[in-house]
Amino acid sequence: MELTNEQKEQEVLKALSAVQDPDLHRDIVTLGFIKDLRICSGNVAFTIELTTPACPVKNMFRDQAITAVKSLDWVENVNAELSAKVTSRTEQLMELQEMMKSVKNVIAVASGKGGVGKSTVAVNIALALARLGAKVGLMDADVYGPSLPIILGVHEQPEINEARKIQPIEKHGLKLMSLGFLINTDQAVIWRGPMVHSLVQQFLRDVDWGELDYLIVDLPPGTGDAQLTLTQSIPLAGAIVVTTPQAMASVIAGKVVGLFRKMNVHVLGAIENMSYFVCDNCGKEHDIFARGGGEKLCLRLGIPFLGAIPLDSRMRQGDDMGKPVVIGAPESKVSQEFISVAQNIAVQISVANATLVGEMAQVANAGPGMNMKTPHD
Repeated sequence: MELTNEQKEQEVLKALSAVQDPDLHRDIVTLGFIKDLRICSGNVAFTIELTTPACPVKNMFRDQAITAVKSLDWVENVNAELSAKVTSRTEQLMELQEMMKSVKNVIAVASGKGGVGKSTVAVNIALALARLGAKVGLMDADVYGPSLPIILGVHEQPEINEARKIQPIEKHGLKLMSLGFLINTDQAVIWRGPMVHSLVQQFLRDVDWGELDYLIVDLPPGTGDAQLTLTQSIPLAGAIVVTTPQAMASVIAGKVVGLFRKMNVHVLGAIENMSYFVCDNCGKEHDIFARGGGEKLCLRLGIPFLGAIPLDSRMRQGDDMGKPVVIGAPESKVSQEFISVAQNIAVQISVANATLVGEMAQVANAGPGMNMKTPHD
C-alpha cells in the first residue's frame, strides 16, 4: 500500500533526525532547522535554515541530510537548500521565557559542596509542596551525578509526545526529568561546559512541563556552568542553599549565595541538613555536627533561615529504596520538618513576588526617571 503524504513527511523527518549538530548536540529536526518541507510523489525538497550563514559545517549538514532522505526506498530525488537566520540572545531568552510561562515559579536548590544531601532535600521539598496541594515539577540539573532516578525509584525512559516535546515522567504527584533517565546507570558523563549549558537549556525548552506552581531545579554543587545557564536563561523565583552545620560547609555555602546575588537572583534562604540526631531510645537531641552553622550563615548574610532537617536513618533508607521519607514515613519528625520548610519556602516566594509587583507598580505610577531597586538588591 502506497504511503500518504503525511506518512512520507513523518518518514523524512525521522530520517533527518539522524543528522546531529556537533556543537548543540541535538538533531536538526528538534532544533527546528528544517523548513518548507515539500513532497511530490518520490521527490522531496526542503530548506535547512541555520543560525548563521558562517556555519562551518553547513555543507556537511546538507550532504548528510540528502543521504539520510535518499535512504528511504520510495525517494527518487532530494533537493536540499541552505539558508540562515541569525538569532540574538535576547530573542532566544524571550522565546524560552514564553515556553516556560505556564511554570509560575522556578526555584533553584544549590549547595557549595557535595555531600550535604542537596538532592535528597530537593526531592523531599518537592514532595512536601505537592502534599500541600501544589502542582510541582522536579528537574535534575546535576549532570555529573544525576541521582533523581535512584531517590525516586524511576528507571523508565521518557517519551516524545505529538508536539515533539519530552514528556516528563510522573511519580508521587511530581513531573520529573533527569539525564539519569536517558543514560545507563554506570555510564560516566564526561562533558565540557558548553554541553552542560545545552542540556540545561534543553530540559527547560524541550520538556513539556505543563501547568506548574513550582519547578524545583536540583543543581550540581558549586558555582559552575549549570548555575550560570539557569540564572541567565529564565527569571528565577529564587534560590535555596543547602548546607550542613560544620563551619567549612557554611563558609562554602556563602560563596553560592554570593553567586546568586551577583546574578541578581533572590535568595529565598538556607536549609541546614543533618542538623541534629534524635535518639530512638531516650528522645534526646544530639548535635553530632555542631548544630547552628546554617543559622549563623543566614545571620551573617542577611537571608532567611528556612529550617533544620535532622539526621534520620529513614532518609537514607528511603533514598536507597526509591521511596523518599516524605512519602515513606509521612508522620515522622523529619517529614514534618520538610513540610515546615516547604511552607516557609512558599511564604518567601509569595513575599518576593508581592514585593516585585509592588515595586513595578510604583515605577509605573512614578513615570520615567525614577530609579527603583529590585527585591534582589
